[in-house]
Amino acid sequence: MTDRIYTAGLVVIGDEILSGRTHDKNIAQVASWLQVQGIRLSEVRVVPDVVERIVEAVNALRESYDYLFTTGGIGPTHDDITVDAVSEALGVPVIVHPEAHAILERYYADKGGLNEGRLRMARTPEGAELIPNRMSGAPGIRIGNVHLMAGVPHITAGMLDALTGTLEGGAPLIAETVGGFIPESEVSALLRDVEKAHENCQIGSYPFFKEGKVGANFVIRSTDREELDACMAALCEGLAQAGFIFTPGGI
Repeated sequence: MTDRIYTAGLVVIGDEILSGRTHDKNIAQVASWLQVQGIRLSEVRVVPDVVERIVEAVNALRESYDYLFTTGGIGPTHDDITVDAVSEALGVPVIVHPEAHAILERYYADKGGLNEGRLRMARTPEGAELIPNRMSGAPGIRIGNVHLMAGVPHITAGMLDALTGTLEGGAPLIAETVGGFIPESEVSALLRDVEKAHENCQIGSYPFFKEGKVGANFVIRSTDREELDACMAALCEGLAQAGFIFTPGGI
């Protein structure tokens, strides 16, 4: 384990996401999984099924972060163009991956066999490795620091599970919460000062409205348990001195 902070970007691909027809569930699960791996999701872009836009996003994020993940666009239909776009971004040709072809051939042996659409799911950028998919056969794709995954959330979850422990990361991010019926505008200076005094911690403020009253939960994040505990103690002391009632764990 290292003190270095590892980062990742995510490109969510699909007209159905941008139109609101499909509600994305992958951002949260990818972020949560990365956190356990000691990697921080630093940027997310949602792009349409347009090769040029996917290429632009892939190149920007793969060069900016340690890892890049994409979701969507690796299925059997004509608008599943993520493989083509990533190949263009990397400057490599698209091939039919022999291992992927064999996997799909076995999977569809009793389901009507391979057809043109199903064969599309065996296409990868040249030089890619496969990410196992125990849910529906068609594998994800890994090439360099780029990881192409399905758009269907439960299939994405399986691919993430297959990647668990295979990526280099730093210390996992840990968090603690304290909250109360405390207007965040009245403690903004306290939050700033406590965070400044604990350089390895970040404090997020998340307001709410409940029972006819405003309040906020304050989430402290760090990779260091001692620093986190010290920061939490300082924040609670400051809230108490200001006369606020607070609840460890949040409201």
